[in-house]
Amino acid sequence: MTSPSLTGELAAFAAELPFPLDPFQCEACAALQSGHSVLVCAPTGAGKTIVGEFAVHMARAAGGKCFYTTPIKALSNQKYNDLVERYGRDAVGLLTGDQSVNPGADVVVMTTEVLRNMLYAGSDALRGLSHVVMDEVHYLADRFRGAVWEEVILHLPPDVRLVSLSATVSNAEEFGAWMETVRGDTAVVVDETRPVPLWQHVLVGKRMFDLFDPKSSAGKIVVDRDLQQYIKQREAADRMNSWSPGPRGRGGGPRRDFRPVPRPEVISRLDDEGLLPAITFIFSRAGCDAALAQCVRSRLDLSDPEQFDQVEAIIAKHTGDLPRADLEVLGYWGWREALHRGFAAHHAGILPAFRHTVEELFVNGLVRAVFATETLALGINMPARTVVLERLVKFNGETHAELTPGEYTQLTGRAGRRGIDVEGHAVVLWGPGVDTSAVAGLASTRTFPLRSSFRPGYNMSINLIDRMGAAESRALLERSFAQFQADRSVVGLVRGIERNEGQLRKLRSQIGDDGFLEYMSLRDRIRRRERDLEQQGRSDRRGAAVAALESLRRGDVVAIPSGRRQGLAVILEPDATPGDPRPLVLTEDKWAGRVSAADFPTPAKTLGRMRLPRHVDHRTARTRRDLASALRSTGLVPPGRERRGTRSKGADDRELDTLRRALRSHPAHSRPDREQLARIGERMVRLERETEKMRQEVAATTNSLARVFDRIVGLLEERGYVADGEVTADGRRLARIYSEADLVVAECLRRGSWRGLGPAELAAVVSILVYESRQEAGGLLAATGPTAPIRRAVGETITVWSELRTDEARHKLPPTREPDLGFVDGIHKWARGDGLAESLLASGDQGNALAAGDFVRWCRQVIDLLDQIHNTADDVEVAATAAKAVRAMRRGVVAVDSA
Repeated sequence: MTSPSLTGELAAFAAELPFPLDPFQCEACAALQSGHSVLVCAPTGAGKTIVGEFAVHMARAAGGKCFYTTPIKALSNQKYNDLVERYGRDAVGLLTGDQSVNPGADVVVMTTEVLRNMLYAGSDALRGLSHVVMDEVHYLADRFRGAVWEEVILHLPPDVRLVSLSATVSNAEEFGAWMETVRGDTAVVVDETRPVPLWQHVLVGKRMFDLFDPKSSAGKIVVDRDLQQYIKQREAADRMNSWSPGPRGRGGGPRRDFRPVPRPEVISRLDDEGLLPAITFIFSRAGCDAALAQCVRSRLDLSDPEQFDQVEAIIAKHTGDLPRADLEVLGYWGWREALHRGFAAHHAGILPAFRHTVEELFVNGLVRAVFATETLALGINMPARTVVLERLVKFNGETHAELTPGEYTQLTGRAGRRGIDVEGHAVVLWGPGVDTSAVAGLASTRTFPLRSSFRPGYNMSINLIDRMGAAESRALLERSFAQFQADRSVVGLVRGIERNEGQLRKLRSQIGDDGFLEYMSLRDRIRRRERDLEQQGRSDRRGAAVAALESLRRGDVVAIPSGRRQGLAVILEPDATPGDPRPLVLTEDKWAGRVSAADFPTPAKTLGRMRLPRHVDHRTARTRRDLASALRSTGLVPPGRERRGTRSKGADDRELDTLRRALRSHPAHSRPDREQLARIGERMVRLERETEKMRQEVAATTNSLARVFDRIVGLLEERGYVADGEVTADGRRLARIYSEADLVVAECLRRGSWRGLGPAELAAVVSILVYESRQEAGGLLAATGPTAPIRRAVGETITVWSELRTDEARHKLPPTREPDLGFVDGIHKWARGDGLAESLLASGDQGNALAAGDFVRWCRQVIDLLDQIHNTADDVEVAATAAKAVRAMRRGVVAVDSA
């Protein structure tokens, strides 16, 4: 039904829809129809893509082209299917890293990287382009792939209308202001209303509570009183039950035996409340798999027997082409049984064909409970009635951190299916340490600022120079959103500098005498010299303690001078790690563990020696008891505590002595108002330092991206990729390599490091520049591999990388990531034709076989890089070998359900 206020193409477009447009959709579409670019920020499920589909309609109506870009292949496939259903297969194309369907169509769906590559190559496909839709544009905050979005926005021809669709961000106006500067007139449309209201709950044991007090006044966050009271009663009961006779439950001690409600019972509880289908977010793959296994072992069954054939048909559609020999390896039968009972797991470690099966079954209501990692929240159209959060802490790649309000909003945004559910539900599972006030804060905060991750790299820089020269490239980088945000931060710093300078002028007028400023300078120099000497003294003392620990041998008896471990200790395992030795010791009170220089304010001295058994298992209580007894029986006595710092390091420092004499002889030293003026002077010194620090920040921030670009150009000139401001033949090869290790790849091709390899060997060697272990491997391994040619080529590749790292350090550039050898054996086996089981076992970290989904993902990334090598290598033999490697790898699970 067409709204009377809609006109032109918008009225025609709206008439084809089975539902009326929301106000924000009308506003954005009207702006687009008026010739503006638009930025639309709205919650998940609000219907932002309608604006993108109107851009497609506008382009077709005007006889132009529209490119619809998404951040990941799965979303591209999803959008392609939507548009094919609307306009027909002949009218729509699809371009992803490994798929090309009808690329000459007037409407083409593609990943954002594909469009970026088209722009750099000056592709003929760009002719007639009138509209570009950038779905999930908030991805430009992604530190690995975010730069691609800004590259596209900056490089698109000025007459192309840009439709940017984003999740709700708190700085939409800032992003829109930047878009206005680089794209011209841009309308910013922000809608913060969820299309389906969201109710927040906490599940404590088997009891469900509302998170917020229904009687609380608007705008005031009040946690439900019944919930708070029940948790207090539960905690009090747990404390009473946790005390029993005996140590730790056997003789008088507290027990910490909280057990969460089993997952099948949680799902059954939600089912009883009518809250299925549900997605339970568990922030680990192993946790998702364990949850699924729990449900399979239980009696939980959420299925409808009448839907058995429908489920089976969807399973067969996605997995029918999988080699039968691989099904056992993939755990197919247990996975299939779970689907028929209505539940599944979903994470990146699962085979893509399995993930896509789960997605289709869930969207069609045939699977009603999914256990997923947070990757499911990143764009896949898989809404539920309810979202469950087991924990509010997740591992962010470096440490376990609490969820941010933005992450909480993104996860719970899946709850509530538009057109199906009247309301959505978010359920947090309570456990010890869960603060309901903190949960309420997460649930009520809508702050998700968009921060640019844009940084110039080798490939980007060489393409910029090739297209527009170094001077225009610098100007373009200064127009990036990253620099825009940096320059905005400078505004505050400049104001701070001006404010401080005004205060300094007032303070100088109060002192009035330049001679007193000289006196204050002397006092400040003395203070800094004393501080430097004290730091030097601490450093010297630590250095002596480190040297003493490094020299200790097995069986040496030392005295730990202070702290909880004070007393005698025997060295069980020496450690000579440079700078931070941590020998394993056993103390006379039976404690075994590692000590460091921090435990020795004075250097450790060997008091004597003890004979130790050849093998000492310090983990057993009996061994610790016997050794501690033997240590005490040596008769050795710890020396008395040594006094530390009895003489200041500055007591005989000549520079400090000179400064002190100059201070005492200065005329201002005898002034009666000296200390009053000194306090004013100290404030001046603090303000001057603060002001200087802000000036340095301004200098570092202004044109920061252009300075990085200049350093990159300097390195590329040294290596012959740029000469006299022009891109060389080697540089043009680098311009066509899109990889995190782009310059290493280009150097290896130029040096012929990969000549003489077979297809499987080339795949294995190339993998070290793509693969990244999920666990720390503990440093670069020696050049290893199953064949001599692989070992030789890996060694040469590591040499290229090492030389580049040295140059990057000299040019003050971020280092290229280390090669990772964890995939060499596995991909070699796969590319030479071995089975999936053998290839998985030969891959992975520290003896753990790689998950099937990870294996396929890494294989496809290696294929992508091999394709680039095939298209860019001047060496005909290497190019042909790369093509053969691609064909050898595209089989079985790697070829099925490619998305």
